[in-house]
Amino acid sequence: MTAARLPAAMEVSALIRSVQASGGFSMVLRKGDPDSGTLLIVILDNQGFGQTLARAFERLPMADGNRNWTLAKAQDPEKKEDFEIYLTRRMAQDRDLWIIELTIAEGEQFILNLDKK
Repeated sequence: MTAARLPAAMEVSALIRSVQASGGFSMVLRKGDPDSGTLLIVILDNQGFGQTLARAFERLPMADGNRNWTLAKAQDPEKKEDFEIYLTRRMAQDRDLWIIELTIAEGEQFILNLDKK
């Protein structure tokens, strides 16, 4: 049996406030369905020397019925455009998709905290 889900817009709002309260930056790149939209969270990681890499996480359904956060795509420093192509493809596949960008150290802690709320 799966746990009840919070509306997507509420999860997004909580995530943004949490990241900003911790000194990070976050923004909505694409709004999806406010109630049942899927969240795709892009975490930007500053590698130094002007190099920033991105990772995309999605909460995917598992065989046991739970939905776990999974690394869906990591940006390749040699082929950065592939990451943008991936995001564009996901938007075309899911019209209800939210894309949220986080710029903060250890951003994974914030998406894992979404499941605890």
